[in-house]
Amino acid sequence: MKDLPHSLNRTLVIRAPRGVVFRFFTDTERFARWWGAGSTIDGRVGGEMRIVYPNGVIARGQVTAFEADRRIVFTYGYENAHPELPPGGSLVTIDLADDPDGTRLSMRHDLPEAKTRDHHVPGWRYHLAVFANVVANEHHAGAAAMADRWFAAWAETDAQKRREGLSACSAEGVSMRDPWSCLVGRDELHGHIANTHVHMPGIRMRRDGELRHCQGNALVAWIAVDANEQPRGRGTNLFRFAPDGRIAEVVGFPG
Repeated sequence: MKDLPHSLNRTLVIRAPRGVVFRFFTDTERFARWWGAGSTIDGRVGGEMRIVYPNGVIARGQVTAFEADRRIVFTYGYENAHPELPPGGSLVTIDLADDPDGTRLSMRHDLPEAKTRDHHVPGWRYHLAVFANVVANEHHAGAAAMADRWFAAWAETDAQKRREGLSACSAEGVSMRDPWSCLVGRDELHGHIANTHVHMPGIRMRRDGELRHCQGNALVAWIAVDANEQPRGRGTNLFRFAPDGRIAEVVGFPG
């Protein structure tokens, strides 16, 4: 390979463990979910990589380095476009590292010309965002069920059952902020919920419609009802999910 003196670098955090993130580089079905139908990858040294873009442009390359759950390196060039960058004309390095919020992905794309590097900046900005969302959509596929467990825990009057419910749906250091609370930790949250049952007996919240998910965050509309199922309030919660799928942070916005 000729000299590649110009580099493009990007780093992002994906809310999923390294093993979950890395399998998108070893499983063709997942790889195609990221890049598009017809895209393939053979996750091993010497394996072929092929990307089929929606406009019909095809890029391909070969895996040159591979460390399971940590690193993959492959050549990259175009089969039917951009003659200035043919197959084998550049090199992409993906490194994964643990992060408190999941996995830190560092990408470096080494290219022969500054103009070609600059051309790829917006493309990688877009495709890595797509990648983060594709991974999070799979890993947090149970986000709606987790939100429902959260609301169920708030409705639970039995202290032990409420603690069990909160443990199942939230991280130990879960935080919550809304106009009436600024809480950190399950114990503080448990006490706060117990107090709501004293001052607002019979009031229950539940999810109202489908949640909207993006990269490990979800917007969830809710409705509060009394014992007779009469509406007593509405609002929206922003849920941020931990790498293990449980809720790490909640910000509430009454409507």
